[in-house]
Amino acid sequence: MHILLIHNYYTQHGGEDVVFESEKLLLERYGHKVITFTEDNAKLSKVNPLKIAVNAVWSREAQRKILKLIEEKKPNVVHFHNTFLRISPAAYYVVKKKGIPVVQTLHNYRVICPGSLLMRNGHVCENCLRKKVPWPGVIHGCWRNSKAGTAIVATMLVVHRLLKTWAEKVDVYIALTEFARQKFIEGGLPAEKIVVKPNFVYPDPGSGEHKGNFALFVGRFSKEKGVRTLLSAWRLLKGIPLKIVGDGPLMAEVKEHVERERLVIEVLGWRPREEVFALMQAASFLLFPSEWYEGFPMAIAEAFACGLPVIASKLGAMAEIIEDGRTGLLFEPGNPEDLAAKVEWLLSHPQELARMSKEARAEYEAKYTAERNYEMLMAIYHRVLGRQEG
Repeated sequence: MHILLIHNYYTQHGGEDVVFESEKLLLERYGHKVITFTEDNAKLSKVNPLKIAVNAVWSREAQRKILKLIEEKKPNVVHFHNTFLRISPAAYYVVKKKGIPVVQTLHNYRVICPGSLLMRNGHVCENCLRKKVPWPGVIHGCWRNSKAGTAIVATMLVVHRLLKTWAEKVDVYIALTEFARQKFIEGGLPAEKIVVKPNFVYPDPGSGEHKGNFALFVGRFSKEKGVRTLLSAWRLLKGIPLKIVGDGPLMAEVKEHVERERLVIEVLGWRPREEVFALMQAASFLLFPSEWYEGFPMAIAEAFACGLPVIASKLGAMAEIIEDGRTGLLFEPGNPEDLAAKVEWLLSHPQELARMSKEARAEYEAKYTAERNYEMLMAIYHRVLGRQEG
């Protein structure tokens, strides 16, 4: 099978970038011919803002490039991961015109929320979810705190709703959790076109011995990731070592807070995936205090692959992926006292911690391996090919 994978790189080191690259390797491992078409938003700094706005809604340039690639390579399936900002949903049209089925993975909530997170001012927000015109998001400047920027996203959403792009130009959407699937249905996507396929970890890093005696956080240093809640919780926990990996807009604040409060926290910054795996294999547990619904956090799947239990917010994807008391513990979102209490409980019950470590690895082996994901992906491709042929 010839597969064209299309992806617009949006943020550096983003989870969806890892999934896109892992999927390419996985398909090639099983003998498929994989063609890729990518754009990168990092290149937009020198582009005219008006052109950026137009291309976000309808990029003729991306259409021409993709059409040429299709005519040269003749793929059986075209699988999109992200089209924002440089590719645009207009790309679906040239694919469908050539009679090729379209698959779209939904890594975030952008097709139903201008800010993509279903979150505003640090809290879950669904004000635009059922509105044909997502005007609340524009008023509040939900995308990058910019009303003008959010208006561009809202225009893209409205135009393609009016054109019925979302309903007619995509054969199958891949939601990463059942929770997300239900939100997309509420937002107007056709239920019969949305299937659930989680992210996966490839290659398998293997379970670790977890003898490092430290807690671990891996993620973007930003408000929605619950970093401030984590720092507040660590003020209540005396002498428990924590290593935090990542980067983001709160980096300076995090460093200043750690130094001022003299917290037992080591700020490691961004690290390559192999180093993150090594840390996960040594850590006692992973902390995931995110305060938005999430898509499917790669850090949780990677932790499970390393046999690492997770303490996470009882919210959205986390509440679905983590079985409280088996593969980790759940705490009240945004509540540092509850997070601190869960950390103390887990550390005071070493036998339970060891049991959760084994269960986390078992969960990975049952649901998130490359082999299991390949089976699910092939079922989706065969479904759209059968529909196309019929």
